[in-house]
Amino acid sequence: MFEAHKEQRILEDVRTMIAGIIGQDVDLNDREIALDTSFNRDLELESIEFVVLSEQLQNRYGREIDFAGWLAGKELQDIINLRVGDVVRFIEQCH
Repeated sequence: MFEAHKEQRILEDVRTMIAGIIGQDVDLNDREIALDTSFNRDLELESIEFVVLSEQLQNRYGREIDFAGWLAGKELQDIINLRVGDVVRFIEQCH
């Protein structure tokens, strides 16, 4: 139960960050950002927006959240298929 609550809290943080990053470029009113939301297909996140997300994650959770390093260790296809839930689970594992 505690883990589900923690996951939901992190999801809400990530959702707020993403909405702030792309909210001006994309109408999020008809989209829900959930664990299965794809950064590429659903949100069309650009690389510079990943950089901003990385900075915001470190500001929120601290230096142990090396999002850029985590992404650098992934294959291109894994990055293309990256979902919000993958980032949430990464944060859970680091925190």
